[in-house]
Amino acid sequence: MKKWKFIWIGLLVLTCNNIAWSQSKAQLLSKSLQGLYEKDSLPGMSVVLVDAHKIVYQHNFGYANMEQHTKYSSHSIQNIGSVSKTFIAVALMKAVELGYFNLDADINTILPFKITNPNAPNGIITIRHLSNHSSGIVDNPSVFPNVYHFDTDLAPFDSSAYKVLQELGYRQQVSDSALGRFMYDYLSTEGKYYHQENFGKDAPGLSSSYSNIASALAAYLIEIKSGMPYADFVTKYILKPLGMPHSAWKLNKADLKDYARPYYKRNAAFPYYHFITYPEGGLRTNTLELSKYIMAMIKGYHGDESLLKNSSYKTMFSPQFSANEPPKGISLAKRNKGIFWNLYTNGTIGHDGDDPGVSSFLFFNPKTGLGGIFMCNKYLEDKTAIINLLVQYTDEK
Repeated sequence: MKKWKFIWIGLLVLTCNNIAWSQSKAQLLSKSLQGLYEKDSLPGMSVVLVDAHKIVYQHNFGYANMEQHTKYSSHSIQNIGSVSKTFIAVALMKAVELGYFNLDADINTILPFKITNPNAPNGIITIRHLSNHSSGIVDNPSVFPNVYHFDTDLAPFDSSAYKVLQELGYRQQVSDSALGRFMYDYLSTEGKYYHQENFGKDAPGLSSSYSNIASALAAYLIEIKSGMPYADFVTKYILKPLGMPHSAWKLNKADLKDYARPYYKRNAAFPYYHFITYPEGGLRTNTLELSKYIMAMIKGYHGDESLLKNSSYKTMFSPQFSANEPPKGISLAKRNKGIFWNLYTNGTIGHDGDDPGVSSFLFFNPKTGLGGIFMCNKYLEDKTAIINLLVQYTDEK
């Protein structure tokens, strides 16, 4: 009996030590994050770390709404910028599984209009090119900011902050329209926003240029083949299966109290907004629901087929560019590209996101099976310190 008593006591001590270590680690992380939150004068911020099955750390800072003193929480909803592109990746792989197309399909065999790069008229643009930003379709700076439309009647906003946006080119000079209509107007020679500067100078695959419009075009191809809006497709095949009921692209006026205000700086709020190319950056969600998504990516990487087939995950997370001959315009020193996902040289896989009043980052470490999410309701010019801190805390179990 004494032997078993000592074993039980030993196990109890070991368990208590592990709990104490975990609490200590969480406290250290929270303290470091608090310092970065204050340094960058963020209105609000939420951070979640996960393993494949559960949240292992979460902490929230500041306010979702400074004026109403509404605390930022893991339930606070905001758009996540280009982290949304990872959902296009998953949606593309699901479309491939459904037999709609393959990644090397010529997009002109799918579209109801023809796209030709006037600078490289003989080039064939494939879906893969769209997904790794080498299609030759670029974001014309005189057009792209104007796809954003500001909902100035929904909530009070700071007029000086709104003026900053207008000075940056966000002037709503593109008609608010359906995704397909804008794609025609921007990319068809008959379109009203068509211009040679909507395209790069090189043939597809030869040059890399990060393109929001090309990313949204990939989502539009899913619309064409599925016969449903992209938002509905993702809801059916990703959001509902993962249990993400509050994640959507359209701002729900009835739930305005749950949304984090986008800020230019503390006490200077932007208006809420939406944009035509929404698949590339307009998903609205929170860290609680986004944690379910990154858990699914971790499990999928390691063989779970609840959301996609194993072969789809392998394709999605495979390097798209040869180390010997990468396209012009991209350095592989810090990352390669998967299907929209970034494959970082530190061993993690993820994507960051930015928009007016928004910064976010989502990633996981395949080696440790841990991942993380960061969201804040202000554009953060340099997220490196926060990203490095979260990567550090997920590098070891």
